[in-house]
Amino acid sequence: EESLQMWDLNKRLEAYLARVKFLEEENEVLRAEIQSAKGSPAGDSWRVKYEEELRALRDALDHAFREKCTAELARDNLYEEIQQVKSRCQKEQAARDEAKKQLSLSRKELEEERRAQIWLKESAVQLEKEVEALLEMHEEEKERLDQEVASFSQSLESFPCAPVTFQPVEVEDYSKRLSEIWKGAVETYKTEVSQLEGSLCQAKENLWKAVEDNQQSQLQLQHLEKDLAGLKARKEMLEESLAQQWQEQRGEAEKFQ
Repeated sequence: EESLQMWDLNKRLEAYLARVKFLEEENEVLRAEIQSAKGSPAGDSWRVKYEEELRALRDALDHAFREKCTAELARDNLYEEIQQVKSRCQKEQAARDEAKKQLSLSRKELEEERRAQIWLKESAVQLEKEVEALLEMHEEEKERLDQEVASFSQSLESFPCAPVTFQPVEVEDYSKRLSEIWKGAVETYKTEVSQLEGSLCQAKENLWKAVEDNQQSQLQLQHLEKDLAGLKARKEMLEESLAQQWQEQRGEAEKFQ
């Protein structure tokens, strides 16, 4: 087995030495051809042509590098624009959320104002009914007092002394003051109702204003979304152009190598 291994190694070494010798011979032949090409005028023209081609390849590489820098600058600018659009979208979204929040608060205030208005209307109706009832009671009391005063005057006339006419001034003053008090109360409640109606109108105006602001925010958001879609399409086009230029540069670099 050792003899077979040594024989195999000798064969492999012999083949390796033969291959080295063949390559050395080929190198000598190529060296001679290169020397002859350098010495001949055809070799000079070939060298000039090679240098011209090399210069053209360098110019093309420089041009591709400048185009690459331009594309990268455009890409960076586009990225900044996209970031600005995103920031504007975030601001618009925050404004939209704030408008929704204000709208919900306005709706709540409107509901509260409506409830307060209904309660005040019911209270005003009830107070009017109470005032009417009190006025009726007052008229009845006044008639009763007038009757009592008349009967008292008749009883005074039966005395031998000269009768003294009795004027029911206090009753009339009392009725007038009572009427004025109730009228003042009714006017006060009417004033409060009118104030609440004014605040209700103001709340309605605020609600409409919030709705209009929300609509304007939605329109602005739609415009921004359209701008963002256009910028995305532009970004994709620039990326495709950049990838194509990069492939062309790689192909030219491979050709140059």
